[in-house]
Amino acid sequence: MRLTIVGGGGFRVPLIYRALSAGAFAGLVDEIALFDSDPRRAHAIERVVADMPLPAGATRPRVIIEAALDAALTRAVVVFAAIRTGGAAGRVLDERVAIGHGLLGQETVGAGGISYALRTIPDMLAVADAMARICPGAWLINFTNPAGMVTEALQPVLGERVIGICDSASGLVRRAAAASGVRLAEGSMVGVDYVGLNHLGWLRRLEYDGVDHLPALLKDPARLASFEEGRVFGAGFLALLGSLPNEYLFYYYFHAEARRSLSSAAETRGEFLRGQQEELYPELLSSAVPFRVWETARLSREEGYLAEARGTDESRDEGDLTGGGYEQIALMVMRAVLTDVPTELIVNVRNNGAIAQLPADAVVELPARISRTGAVPLAVAPPSTHQLGLMAQIKGVEQDVVRAAVHRDRDSALRALSLHPLIDSAHVARRVLTGYEEAFPELWRFW
Repeated sequence: MRLTIVGGGGFRVPLIYRALSAGAFAGLVDEIALFDSDPRRAHAIERVVADMPLPAGATRPRVIIEAALDAALTRAVVVFAAIRTGGAAGRVLDERVAIGHGLLGQETVGAGGISYALRTIPDMLAVADAMARICPGAWLINFTNPAGMVTEALQPVLGERVIGICDSASGLVRRAAAASGVRLAEGSMVGVDYVGLNHLGWLRRLEYDGVDHLPALLKDPARLASFEEGRVFGAGFLALLGSLPNEYLFYYYFHAEARRSLSSAAETRGEFLRGQQEELYPELLSSAVPFRVWETARLSREEGYLAEARGTDESRDEGDLTGGGYEQIALMVMRAVLTDVPTELIVNVRNNGAIAQLPADAVVELPARISRTGAVPLAVAPPSTHQLGLMAQIKGVEQDVVRAAVHRDRDSALRALSLHPLIDSAHVARRVLTGYEEAFPELWRFW
């Protein structure tokens, strides 16, 4: 069976390959097709996986680089998509245009996330259309950011056969469980109450043996200090919330601090990654030890993740740098849809009444049961007024962004920017949209 990776030159592809070669996911597929808009990147990643050390008995899937999307999708049973329209340079512009207008410069949150989605959704729709034509029975597991908006835009084409994934929610649950001494069964969300949208959600219950361990965790500063979200938000603020927020809510709850930190930094996250990639990929193509080069870059890359939320003197825990993130989630979804052995994970899925106050066709991020028939949201408690208010406001923005990208509607894009809570003026929204149109001339043609 063939797994096709669209964006096959992506930095994290070796993590997928390693998981498919040894361990619980070995043997799920025997062939991986890599397709990338820059074939050199795919060839660099091919060298990394060929050089990757694996345990005895590992079974290496065959890797094929395809030059055309149609060829890559032929015979695919599952498609992973992780593309970045505009590349690293586009990410830099997403960040810098926002910063230049006094806004938060982050690639998936606020103005930068809207710009990213406007460019990306049309390209992902082309992938979905090609799948519907070439491999209509295949599943699309979408990693492409902004994951919630992209997944929602693709559902009219692929229906239930597209599932969006992100590792931030599952990582939060995993870290909170470890800090609480709770042993969660793999593939089960029993006792976990998490509600939200992509990059905007809250863990509200962590039950084990009939006891909710979250209240005790929220009252224990020492245990909160043992993991990322506890340190980012602080014990006092978490006690006020009565829940554990997804790490991306730092940009909402500490907006002013995040904006100052990002705007005063010598380089944006995108600029760091662009510089790293400009050096890395040529080295991967020429080095005698490409895996070692890649692994060193991976650790450096992870160390800088959400640095603005941690402060200048704090580094990430070793546990946060060991991998095992989104590739594990993607492969658990893949195993469930191919083998019909159900699993429960937090994914981006069609609401279908799980949150009664949001539209049925809205994509939300919830625990879901995944099997050969797709992902079905599990029951969650109703969101609090605060949670619902922020979710509804952001969902309205997201739906305007999807409308703008799908129907080439500039007014919807402007409305999304004007109504986003991290953009504090409709005048600024109009100026920043013009700034993105100047930075990305294709948007003029897009409208």
